[in-house]
Amino acid sequence: MKKFFLFVITILICTAGFSQNSDKAKTLLDEVYTKVKGYGNIYVDFKYVLNNTEAAINQETRGDVTLEGDKYLINFMGSQQLYDGKKVYTIVPENEEITIENRIDDENTVTPSKMLTFYKQGHNYEWDILQNVQGKKIQYVKLIPIDTNTEIKSILLGIDIETKHIYKLIETGKNGTTTTFIVNSFKTDQPLSKTLFTFDEGKYENEGYYIIRE
Repeated sequence: MKKFFLFVITILICTAGFSQNSDKAKTLLDEVYTKVKGYGNIYVDFKYVLNNTEAAINQETRGDVTLEGDKYLINFMGSQQLYDGKKVYTIVPENEEITIENRIDDENTVTPSKMLTFYKQGHNYEWDILQNVQGKKIQYVKLIPIDTNTEIKSILLGIDIETKHIYKLIETGKNGTTTTFIVNSFKTDQPLSKTLFTFDEGKYENEGYYIIRE
């Protein structure tokens, strides 16, 4: 993913340019990170698009997630997942089934609690295009994984220059699959129920749900 140049002068010029662009990209991402970490909680309503032309896959759906520290509640593809700080609860109403498991700490996995801050490590950065989207200036930063064994080729992160919020994420896989995440609504510091991140096992048992513990 890194470009090599044949002539020494070309190397010096392009490396200097890349360094400046990389520094600009990192500075912008640091501003986004600081902004996001300053909120007590975050609610995001989003659109999710999965596309693979070769495999004739084009899937589009929406979801929403509420984040408070490491805790999260996500509604996506007809299911709900809750993390209360200790365990992950995956609730599938269609099957009346719930899976309870301990949190798996894998630094390579982008969990909902990391979805707005995952870019802080493990990537090289490049300054990319600037787009005008419905009056918003969206600056893109290209993230290239440092780990060459990953299945991800690159990630384009679109950032609203004015709010310093993430607007769009486009992940391109080495297999040609593109995954796009678009923020429809971004709300912060909302009044939340004290039991929002609490799993009520008795409620689901009374409703006849089958509970799997892993």
